[in-house]
Amino acid sequence: MTQAMPPEKNQRGPGLSRRGALIAAAALPLSPALIGRAVAASEPLGTALPQFQRFKLGDFEVTSLLAGTRSTENPQETFGTNASPEAFAELARANFLPADRTQNYFTPVLVNTGAELVLFDTGLAPEGIAGALTAAGYRPDQIDTVVLTHMHGDHIGGLSGEAGPTFANARYVTGAAEFEHWSKAGNEGFDAKVKPLAEKMTMLDDGGAVTSGITAVAAFGHSPGHMAYALESAGKTLVLTADTVNHYVFSLQRPDWEVRFDMDKAAAAATRRKLLGWIATDRLPFIGYHMPFPGMGYLETRPDGFFMIPASYQLL
Repeated sequence: MTQAMPPEKNQRGPGLSRRGALIAAAALPLSPALIGRAVAASEPLGTALPQFQRFKLGDFEVTSLLAGTRSTENPQETFGTNASPEAFAELARANFLPADRTQNYFTPVLVNTGAELVLFDTGLAPEGIAGALTAAGYRPDQIDTVVLTHMHGDHIGGLSGEAGPTFANARYVTGAAEFEHWSKAGNEGFDAKVKPLAEKMTMLDDGGAVTSGITAVAAFGHSPGHMAYALESAGKTLVLTADTVNHYVFSLQRPDWEVRFDMDKAAAAATRRKLLGWIATDRLPFIGYHMPFPGMGYLETRPDGFFMIPASYQLL
């Protein structure tokens, strides 16, 4: 049960004070070339993405947060490592994608249950998640619960920095098998970011509850104890797939294609088939951590796998 907090901490709404609005504006990216001078009408301003998208799920309020994005070359070194170069290039071409470059997104999700703020994953670094939260109207010290789907660096990186823990008032939740594996692995990131929080950590197994309406779903393979989560409120359901799927084309349309970062590749492929099949059959919305921001959509079953239909206004 969440302890009573000072009035400012207990503010659940996204409203910002004037000072908070100024801070949020300052957190948005600006091109250095545009600062301090007028911009010619014909001058390109550069690409841009929103930092958050918020919608209702029953009585829950769900916010996708863009904690970072980056472009990488040679995507087949990561996705479809067991596919032929010709098959990879053909699937990319069929989906209007370059075969030599991909864009990766890091999308933590914030759920306001009405009683507490629950954050799923923390991005690569404190600055990224703090900036996205600020843009969405929240502060890191307002977060009540941080859920770690697994312990890869792009999910635990925002837990702490030089100033200490990012979420000063939070409790932490993760999968029991996941924590046990990494506690023995001698992993530098886990030892620095997660181990110091162990006394505040609650361990879950498959079907365990984070809080009312939020349930862990075993999705092992990407890591030994990787978890997805089902959000259920007022008859509505949404699935947070985390890293079950790492690319909206290569891993969805070809779920048996291997991904470099899947620790148990056969188990990861089986998990994709099972979890994505459930989502598609029940026509559920889902959010994938690495999907194109805001990461939300629906799945259609295809002969070789699944096809993502991005959400538009269904939940807005």
